[in-house]
Amino acid sequence: MTDDRYTVISADCHAGADLLDYRPYLESRYHDDFDAWAASYVNPHEDLLADTADRNWNSARRLAELEADGIVAEVVFPNTIPPFFPSAALMAPAPSGTEFEQRWAGLRAHNRWLADFCAEAPGRRAGVAQILLHDVDEAVREVRRTREAGLTGGVMLPGTPPGSGLPELHSGAYDPLWAVCAELDVPVNHHGGSASPPLGDEPAARAVFMVETTWFSHRALWHLIFGGAFRRHPGLRLVLTEQGSGWIPGVLDMLDYYHGRLVASASRAATAEAKFGVGLGEAMGDSPAGIWRDHCFVGASFMRPHEVPLRHRIGLDKIMWGSDYPHDEGTHPHSREALRLAYAGVPADETAAMLGANAARVYGFDLARLAPLAARVGPSITDLTEPLDEIPPNATSPAFARGGAVRVW
Repeated sequence: MTDDRYTVISADCHAGADLLDYRPYLESRYHDDFDAWAASYVNPHEDLLADTADRNWNSARRLAELEADGIVAEVVFPNTIPPFFPSAALMAPAPSGTEFEQRWAGLRAHNRWLADFCAEAPGRRAGVAQILLHDVDEAVREVRRTREAGLTGGVMLPGTPPGSGLPELHSGAYDPLWAVCAELDVPVNHHGGSASPPLGDEPAARAVFMVETTWFSHRALWHLIFGGAFRRHPGLRLVLTEQGSGWIPGVLDMLDYYHGRLVASASRAATAEAKFGVGLGEAMGDSPAGIWRDHCFVGASFMRPHEVPLRHRIGLDKIMWGSDYPHDEGTHPHSREALRLAYAGVPADETAAMLGANAARVYGFDLARLAPLAARVGPSITDLTEPLDEIPPNATSPAFARGGAVRVW
């Protein structure tokens, strides 16, 4: 925050290369296979075929549009199709054994491209590296390589939905991954939509996906908590992005309830519940609420008015606002209006924490370096104190949707 303007860092934006532009970033031994694959590939995502698709890779356009929206820096999650993937990697089905090598090559190509893309705007982009969980040793190597390459946004943790064939996230099989992330101070990001099982493509299936997808993404939280990952790796940090934030206080209360109940039952061998709590206290160390306090954050994309009053229960130092640019559900080009709708009446120092200071701390942005730009393009403190009287007529973000408070997770 400058004297009269906020420094806004979006903790949830998306980018990626145009399909053929990934080729130079692939190891040469994959070029022939890539050429054959790309020649017949049909992109299933309408937004990546539209005239606005270049927002994903056109650095100058992207910087201009974000600045016009009051945003000076961004955490960059993936969006476009990496080589050899059937769809955007965030929601792509798990690879088969024969696909695994090429999929890994595709993700490495994306990570190399992303390092160059971030370097085009020094200090303003924190790129999130992609990995697969099928080979933990390879994932560890990629975490080290991408950190050295300058990706400061951490690593995106893939989901392990039912039927994936992967060990669940509470498994000790992933300890080498947690260890390297803790060692290198690499945030582990788990983005909404990345952990849902395949449901089909019928209208009912699509509706069920919308109802359930955030819950499947939340599962990473209790898997890592009950699995003891944070006790074994005290430097580990988890960020849950684009999954809402209003669910957090209630879920932490629930997890604390089960933790206390199961740990207590472990000492009473005669009870039916005793077997469920055996070893849990030793494995976890702290309570779930304590683990959240010390290790976890929320990328609260397009935070909505009903979530803001919960900010102290969530943890004011945990919340990082995000615009979700360039997605249709994002707040662009009405981010200032979305911020007014959510934060009018909130003390300026608290708003500053949620809009930028927390993200700077988690992802390593230099607020002093961003201050001159924020002084020029950031939303004014005075503007955000004024309640929003009218929703922009062409706004498509859930930030402006009425009835969002009915969500239970």
